[in-house]
Amino acid sequence: MERKVMPAAAKELCNHIVAGIEEKKGDRIAVCDLSNVDGAICRAFVICQGGSPAQVEAIHDSVWEMVHKGCGDKPVRVVGLNNCQWVAMDYGDVMVHIFLPEAREHYDLESLWQN
Repeated sequence: MERKVMPAAAKELCNHIVAGIEEKKGDRIAVCDLSNVDGAICRAFVICQGGSPAQVEAIHDSVWEMVHKGCGDKPVRVVGLNNCQWVAMDYGDVMVHIFLPEAREHYDLESLWQN
Protein backbone atom coordinates (compact mmCIF):
# COMPACT_ATOMS: atom_id res chain seq x y z
CA MET A 1 0.00 0.00 0.00
CA GLU A 2 1.38 3.38 -1.00
CA ARG A 3 1.79 5.85 1.83
CA LYS A 4 0.15 9.24 1.21
CA VAL A 5 2.05 12.42 2.02
CA MET A 6 0.54 15.58 3.50
CA PRO A 7 0.50 18.34 0.86
CA ALA A 8 3.00 21.20 1.26
CA ALA A 9 0.20 23.75 1.75
CA ALA A 10 -1.22 21.75 4.67
CA LYS A 11 2.26 21.45 6.21
CA GLU A 12 2.77 25.21 5.90
CA LEU A 13 -0.63 25.82 7.51
CA CYS A 14 0.33 23.48 10.38
CA ASN A 15 3.58 25.40 10.88
CA HIS A 16 1.71 28.71 11.21
CA ILE A 17 -0.79 27.11 13.60
CA VAL A 18 2.00 25.72 15.79
CA ALA A 19 3.70 29.13 15.81
CA GLY A 20 0.46 30.70 17.04
CA ILE A 21 0.15 28.10 19.79
CA GLU A 22 3.76 28.56 20.87
CA GLU A 23 3.28 32.35 20.93
CA LYS A 24 0.80 31.93 23.80
CA LYS A 25 2.71 29.09 25.47
CA GLY A 26 0.24 26.34 24.57
CA ASP A 27 1.25 23.00 26.01
CA ARG A 28 1.62 19.45 24.65
CA ILE A 29 1.37 20.34 20.97
CA ALA A 30 0.68 17.38 18.69
CA VAL A 31 0.37 17.38 14.91
CA CYS A 32 -1.49 14.28 13.75
CA ASP A 33 -1.03 13.53 10.05
CA LEU A 34 -4.29 11.96 8.87
CA SER A 35 -3.27 11.64 5.21
CA ASN A 36 -3.29 7.83 5.47
CA VAL A 37 -6.51 7.51 7.45
CA ASP A 38 -9.34 6.44 5.15
CA GLY A 39 -12.42 8.59 5.65
CA ALA A 40 -10.60 11.27 7.66
CA ILE A 41 -12.37 14.63 7.60
CA CYS A 42 -9.13 16.56 7.00
CA ARG A 43 -5.41 16.10 6.32
CA ALA A 44 -4.21 16.90 9.85
CA PHE A 45 -5.23 17.68 13.40
CA VAL A 46 -3.18 20.11 15.47
CA ILE A 47 -3.95 19.51 19.12
CA CYS A 48 -2.78 21.46 22.16
CA GLN A 49 -3.92 22.59 25.56
CA GLY A 50 -4.04 25.70 27.67
CA GLY A 51 -4.13 25.90 31.44
CA SER A 52 -7.26 28.06 31.73
CA PRO A 53 -10.22 29.20 29.61
CA ALA A 54 -8.48 32.57 29.18
CA GLN A 55 -5.35 30.88 27.82
CA VAL A 56 -7.43 28.69 25.48
CA GLU A 57 -9.03 31.85 24.08
CA ALA A 58 -5.65 33.58 23.78
CA ILE A 59 -4.25 30.59 21.87
CA HIS A 60 -7.26 30.74 19.52
CA ASP A 61 -6.66 34.45 18.90
CA SER A 62 -2.95 33.88 18.26
CA VAL A 63 -3.55 31.00 15.84
CA TRP A 64 -6.14 33.07 13.96
CA GLU A 65 -3.68 35.97 13.65
CA MET A 66 -0.61 33.86 12.71
CA VAL A 67 -2.47 31.93 10.03
CA HIS A 68 -4.08 35.06 8.62
CA LYS A 69 -0.72 36.87 8.44
CA GLY A 70 1.20 33.84 7.17
CA CYS A 71 -1.24 32.29 4.70
CA GLY A 72 -4.07 34.78 4.34
CA ASP A 73 -6.50 32.07 5.49
CA LYS A 74 -9.36 32.33 7.96
CA PRO A 75 -11.09 29.39 9.61
CA VAL A 76 -14.24 28.15 7.89
CA ARG A 77 -15.81 27.69 11.31
CA VAL A 78 -14.86 28.08 14.98
CA VAL A 79 -16.79 26.45 17.81
CA GLY A 80 -16.34 26.42 21.57
CA LEU A 81 -15.45 30.05 22.29
CA ASN A 82 -18.50 30.45 24.51
CA ASN A 83 -16.89 28.46 27.35
CA CYS A 84 -13.32 27.80 26.10
CA GLN A 85 -13.14 24.23 27.43
CA TRP A 86 -12.47 22.94 23.90
CA VAL A 87 -12.16 25.25 20.91
CA ALA A 88 -12.14 23.76 17.41
CA MET A 89 -10.97 25.77 14.40
CA ASP A 90 -11.71 24.35 10.95
CA TYR A 91 -9.24 25.39 8.26
CA GLY A 92 -10.48 22.79 5.76
CA ASP A 93 -7.36 20.64 5.36
CA VAL A 94 -6.36 21.19 9.00
CA MET A 95 -8.43 21.15 12.18
CA VAL A 96 -7.11 22.85 15.32
CA HIS A 97 -8.22 21.58 18.73
CA ILE A 98 -7.39 23.68 21.78
CA PHE A 99 -8.34 21.96 25.03
CA LEU A 100 -8.28 22.40 28.74
CA PRO A 101 -6.31 19.41 30.13
CA GLU A 102 -9.38 17.57 31.49
CA ALA A 103 -11.26 17.80 28.19
CA ARG A 104 -8.20 16.71 26.21
CA GLU A 105 -7.75 13.66 28.41
CA HIS A 106 -11.45 12.80 28.13
CA TYR A 107 -11.64 12.95 24.32
CA ASP A 108 -8.12 11.58 23.66
CA LEU A 109 -8.14 12.54 19.96
CA GLU A 110 -4.55 11.43 19.43
CA SER A 111 -5.48 7.81 20.17
CA LEU A 112 -8.75 7.97 18.29
CA TRP A 113 -7.07 9.00 15.02
CA GLN A 114 -3.82 7.02 15.24
CA ASN A 115 -3.06 5.21 12.01
